[in-house]
Amino acid sequence: MKPTKAGNLASRSALRAQIDDNLRKVYEAALSEEVPDRFKDLLEKLKAKETP
Repeated sequence: MKPTKAGNLASRSALRAQIDDNLRKVYEAALSEEVPDRFKDLLEKLKAKETP
């Protein structure tokens, strides 16, 4: 039995919604992560070079 065009569109839409939700969760998790100490150290070194 061949899937209908409407059924195919519905499954694509559901898949796209699931991908959107997963990407949003990953993005929100990345935003809540702390900045690594190594990166903070590099920023401090750059600030020290900028100020006379």
